[in-house]
Amino acid sequence: MTAPGSGPGPRPPGRSPHDTAPDTSAMTGRRIAGYLLEDEVGRGGMAVVYRAQDLRLGRTVAVKLLAPELARNNTFRQRFAHESRVAAAIDHPHIVPVFEAGEAEGVLYIAMRYVAGRDLRALLDRDGPLPLEAACRIAAQMASALDAAHAHGLVHRDVKPGNILVAEGTDPDRPEHVYLTDFGLTKKSLSPTGFTTAGQFVGTLDYVAPEQISGRPVDGRCDVYALACVVHETLTGFPPFRRDEDLALLWAHQYDPPPALSELRPDLPRAADAVLARALAKAPEERYETCRAFVAALREAGRAGAPAGPAPRTPTRVDAPANLPPPPPRWAAPVFRAGA
Repeated sequence: MTAPGSGPGPRPPGRSPHDTAPDTSAMTGRRIAGYLLEDEVGRGGMAVVYRAQDLRLGRTVAVKLLAPELARNNTFRQRFAHESRVAAAIDHPHIVPVFEAGEAEGVLYIAMRYVAGRDLRALLDRDGPLPLEAACRIAAQMASALDAAHAHGLVHRDVKPGNILVAEGTDPDRPEHVYLTDFGLTKKSLSPTGFTTAGQFVGTLDYVAPEQISGRPVDGRCDVYALACVVHETLTGFPPFRRDEDLALLWAHQYDPPPALSELRPDLPRAADAVLARALAKAPEERYETCRAFVAALREAGRAGAPAGPAPRTPTRVDAPANLPPPPPRWAAPVFRAGA
């Protein structure tokens, strides 16, 4: 016996009778692999997230349904299954636990802990820029999660405010408990580039590292870059690079120096400028080796008004070659798939 609304229902217009993958955009009330989907709680370019009831264990969970076309890609399905297992094996207080991942009715799904609260994107939209202390508290929890993932051979590649969940903390010293999510769509650090197929790769333009854009090999330092972009946004209200056109934004990540924090927030110490500049270096080898090292340097800059010990080295600016042609037209740009 199936739950109410879990039957196949009418086929959407234009769908082939051989295309059995359901439309993930309207799944409320359906049953997928033992989960009764309730309210939609999130949506992105590759997935939709629902609050759901685990009918076997009687608990509330979050279920992410990936876009049906992804399930038809054998390479993606194999990578998804492998990396979901690796992500589920990471036991960390700031990583959303993955309970199960699989395929049902032609849809790839991930079942994970349901976190009551809001994501960092909603928090910033409500409260605006945060004090340095609060930004460092959130960043430290994210840094711990990312470094743990890197130790397991995973690179997130899509660190952004929408993938950072902020729940109520345990006491006044820890007013928020932060979770990093979306590890089911990561890629192994040994993958030669950030690309999947047809020039697509997981990432969000505001936070993507230069090496991801150019298709160079990536490691955990691309997450250092993305985390620095997020920290910049928590402190100023916007990412370090803002451009009207996507191609101009890609160009800025690869060649333009980031703005100084102290010019945008005069209440912040000038020492923080050098810390962010190093974390946002164009070359991975000029960044901090770990996410925690970056946050530790930022905290020290906030406490002392200057970095402890030797000042962080200022990264070499990557200038566009003098004979570099203008940015390519929009049709020639790589296709980005934003994570949910």
